Amino acid sequence: MQRVKLDLIDRRILKDLQEDGRITNVELARRAGISAPPCLRRVRALEEAGFIRGYHAEIDPAALGYTVTVFAQVGLDSQAEPDLKAFEDLVATWPEVRECHMLAGETDFLLKVVAVDWDSYQTFLTSRLTAAPNVSHVKSALAIRSSKMRPGVPIDSEDF
Repeated sequence: MQRVKLDLIDRRILKDLQEDGRITNVELARRAGISAPPCLRRVRALEEAGFIRGYHAEIDPAALGYTVTVFAQVGLDSQAEPDLKAFEDLVATWPEVRECHMLAGETDFLLKVVAVDWDSYQTFLTSRLTAAPNVSHVKSALAIRSSKMRPGVPIDSEDF
Protein backbone atom coordinates (compact mmCIF):
# COMPACT_ATOMS: atom_id res chain seq x y z
CA MET A 1 0.00 0.00 0.00
CA GLN A 2 1.40 3.35 -1.06
CA ARG A 3 1.54 6.31 1.28
CA VAL A 4 -0.53 9.23 -0.02
CA LYS A 5 -0.65 12.68 1.54
CA LEU A 6 -4.18 13.98 1.16
CA ASP A 7 -4.66 17.52 -0.09
CA LEU A 8 -7.93 19.43 -0.50
CA ILE A 9 -8.52 17.96 -3.96
CA ASP A 10 -8.09 14.40 -2.67
CA ARG A 11 -10.48 15.09 0.21
CA ARG A 12 -13.03 16.58 -2.19
CA ILE A 13 -12.74 13.49 -4.44
CA LEU A 14 -13.22 11.18 -1.45
CA LYS A 15 -16.22 13.17 -0.21
CA ASP A 16 -17.92 13.16 -3.61
CA LEU A 17 -17.23 9.45 -4.26
CA GLN A 18 -18.50 8.55 -0.79
CA GLU A 19 -21.75 10.38 -1.51
CA ASP A 20 -22.15 8.98 -5.04
CA GLY A 21 -19.98 6.06 -6.12
CA ARG A 22 -21.46 6.23 -9.64
CA ILE A 23 -20.37 9.79 -10.32
CA THR A 24 -18.57 10.08 -13.64
CA ASN A 25 -14.88 10.92 -13.68
CA VAL A 26 -15.69 14.04 -15.73
CA GLU A 27 -18.16 15.30 -13.09
CA LEU A 28 -15.82 14.32 -10.27
CA ALA A 29 -13.01 16.27 -11.93
CA ARG A 30 -15.27 19.29 -12.48
CA ARG A 31 -16.24 19.37 -8.79
CA ALA A 32 -12.60 18.99 -7.74
CA GLY A 33 -11.53 21.78 -10.10
CA ILE A 34 -9.12 19.66 -12.15
CA SER A 35 -9.23 17.96 -15.55
CA ALA A 36 -10.35 14.37 -16.01
CA PRO A 37 -6.98 12.58 -16.56
CA PRO A 38 -5.32 13.79 -13.32
CA CYS A 39 -8.59 13.13 -11.49
CA LEU A 40 -8.57 9.52 -12.64
CA ARG A 41 -4.91 9.17 -11.58
CA ARG A 42 -5.79 10.54 -8.14
CA VAL A 43 -8.70 8.13 -7.78
CA ARG A 44 -6.46 5.18 -8.72
CA ALA A 45 -3.81 6.36 -6.23
CA LEU A 46 -6.46 6.66 -3.51
CA GLU A 47 -7.64 3.11 -4.31
CA GLU A 48 -4.08 1.72 -4.27
CA ALA A 49 -3.32 3.49 -0.99
CA GLY A 50 -6.38 1.88 0.62
CA PHE A 51 -8.44 5.02 1.16
CA ILE A 52 -11.08 3.65 -1.22
CA ARG A 53 -11.84 0.02 -0.40
CA GLY A 54 -14.57 -0.58 -2.94
CA TYR A 55 -17.83 0.53 -4.52
CA HIS A 56 -21.32 -0.81 -3.95
CA ALA A 57 -25.00 -0.17 -4.55
CA GLU A 58 -27.19 0.61 -1.55
CA ILE A 59 -30.02 -1.93 -1.64
CA ASP A 60 -33.35 -1.45 0.15
CA PRO A 61 -33.64 -4.55 2.39
CA ALA A 62 -37.45 -4.40 2.49
CA ALA A 63 -37.62 -4.39 -1.32
CA LEU A 64 -35.97 -7.83 -1.23
CA GLY A 65 -38.14 -9.06 1.63
CA TYR A 66 -35.76 -8.46 4.56
CA THR A 67 -38.12 -6.75 6.98
CA VAL A 68 -36.24 -7.45 10.22
CA THR A 69 -32.92 -6.02 11.38
CA VAL A 70 -31.49 -7.25 14.67
CA PHE A 71 -28.40 -6.19 16.56
CA ALA A 72 -27.01 -9.23 18.37
CA GLN A 73 -24.60 -8.72 21.25
CA VAL A 74 -22.48 -11.85 21.48
CA GLY A 75 -20.39 -12.97 24.43
CA LEU A 76 -17.75 -15.66 24.06
CA ASP A 77 -16.38 -18.11 26.61
CA SER A 78 -12.81 -17.35 25.56
CA GLN A 79 -11.24 -14.14 24.31
CA ALA A 80 -7.98 -15.77 23.24
CA GLU A 81 -6.97 -14.48 19.82
CA PRO A 82 -7.39 -17.85 18.03
CA ASP A 83 -10.94 -18.12 19.43
CA LEU A 84 -11.81 -14.56 18.42
CA LYS A 85 -10.46 -15.17 14.91
CA ALA A 86 -12.34 -18.49 14.63
CA PHE A 87 -15.60 -16.72 15.53
CA GLU A 88 -14.94 -13.95 12.99
CA ASP A 89 -14.16 -16.54 10.31
CA LEU A 90 -17.41 -18.38 11.05
CA VAL A 91 -19.47 -15.17 11.02
CA ALA A 92 -17.96 -14.29 7.63
CA THR A 93 -19.73 -17.35 6.18
CA TRP A 94 -23.19 -16.24 7.33
CA PRO A 95 -24.78 -14.03 4.66
CA GLU A 96 -27.48 -12.70 6.98
CA VAL A 97 -24.80 -11.09 9.17
CA ARG A 98 -24.12 -7.79 7.42
CA GLU A 99 -21.72 -6.31 9.98
CA CYS A 100 -19.48 -7.75 12.68
CA HIS A 101 -17.68 -5.55 15.19
CA MET A 102 -15.42 -6.72 18.02
CA LEU A 103 -16.04 -4.57 21.08
CA ALA A 104 -14.33 -3.76 24.35
CA GLY A 105 -16.42 -4.27 27.47
CA GLU A 106 -19.09 -6.79 28.44
CA THR A 107 -19.98 -7.71 24.86
CA ASP A 108 -17.33 -9.32 22.67
CA PHE A 109 -19.06 -8.81 19.30
CA LEU A 110 -21.92 -6.77 17.90
CA LEU A 111 -23.55 -8.29 14.82
CA LYS A 112 -26.02 -6.60 12.49
CA VAL A 113 -28.30 -9.33 11.17
CA VAL A 114 -31.02 -9.05 8.54
CA ALA A 115 -33.86 -11.55 8.23
CA VAL A 116 -37.06 -11.99 6.28
CA ASP A 117 -39.09 -12.04 9.50
CA TRP A 118 -38.75 -12.61 13.24
CA ASP A 119 -39.15 -16.39 12.85
CA SER A 120 -36.26 -16.47 10.36
CA TYR A 121 -34.07 -14.58 12.82
CA GLN A 122 -35.01 -16.98 15.62
CA THR A 123 -34.05 -19.93 13.41
CA PHE A 124 -30.68 -18.28 12.66
CA LEU A 125 -30.21 -17.53 16.36
CA THR A 126 -30.92 -21.04 17.59
CA SER A 127 -29.45 -23.13 14.77
CA ARG A 128 -26.32 -21.10 14.03
CA LEU A 129 -25.43 -18.29 16.40
CA THR A 130 -26.04 -19.79 19.85
CA ALA A 131 -24.94 -23.20 18.55
CA ALA A 132 -21.58 -21.81 17.39
CA PRO A 133 -18.46 -22.92 19.26
CA ASN A 134 -17.34 -20.66 22.11
CA VAL A 135 -20.59 -18.59 22.19
CA SER A 136 -21.68 -18.16 25.80
CA HIS A 137 -24.61 -15.77 25.40
CA VAL A 138 -26.47 -13.60 22.91
CA LYS A 139 -28.67 -10.57 23.56
CA SER A 140 -30.89 -9.57 20.63
CA ALA A 141 -32.18 -6.06 20.03
CA LEU A 142 -34.79 -5.66 17.30
CA ALA A 143 -34.43 -2.44 15.29
CA ILE A 144 -37.74 -0.56 15.17
CA ARG A 145 -36.65 1.89 12.46
CA SER A 146 -33.52 3.52 11.12
CA SER A 147 -33.41 7.30 10.91
CA LYS A 148 -29.79 7.66 9.83
CA MET A 149 -27.53 5.37 7.87
CA ARG A 150 -24.40 7.08 6.56
CA PRO A 151 -21.63 4.83 5.33
CA GLY A 152 -18.04 5.98 5.46
CA VAL A 153 -16.66 8.80 7.57
CA PRO A 154 -17.24 12.54 7.88
CA ILE A 155 -14.98 14.43 5.47
CA ASP A 156 -14.52 18.09 6.30
CA SER A 157 -15.96 20.15 3.46
CA GLU A 158 -15.50 23.62 4.93
CA ASP A 159 -12.34 24.13 2.85
CA PHE A 160 -14.02 23.33 -0.48
